[in-house]
Amino acid sequence: MPNLLALALLMAPAAAPGDDFHDRITRGRLAEAAATGPAYQKTLWAKIGDPMTDALKGCIARNHDADRAPFTLVADVGGDGHPSRVEVQPATVLATCLASSFTTWTLPTPPKDPKPYPIEIDVSITR
Repeated sequence: MPNLLALALLMAPAAAPGDDFHDRITRGRLAEAAATGPAYQKTLWAKIGDPMTDALKGCIARNHDADRAPFTLVADVGGDGHPSRVEVQPATVLATCLASSFTTWTLPTPPKDPKPYPIEIDVSITR
C-alpha cells in the first residue's frame, strides 16, 4: 500500500509556485489595493453583503454549537463573475458551510486584470 501512496503523490499535479493559501491572501490584498480595487470592493460588498450575512446566519442556525473562530475565505473570480477555487482557513464547520454557499453565487464582473481576479475576505462572527 505505501507504494500506491507514493505513486499517487508523484502523479498529483504540483501546486504552482506562490499558490498556497497565504500567497492567495496576499494576491487578494494586492488586487484590493490596486487602482481598480476600491471600486470593485464597493460593488462586490453591495452585492454580497446581505447574502453573506444571511448565509452565515443560516450556517450558524444549522450548526449552533460550531466553532465561531474567525476565518479567511479566498477565491478567484472569473470574467463571468463566478468564483472558483474557493478555500477557507481554518476550515471550521461554519467556514466550510459559508464557502459552500459562496461557490454558488455570481459576483460582480471583476476588473480585467489580474485574471482570474483574486479576492480574500476575513470573517469574524460576533454574537
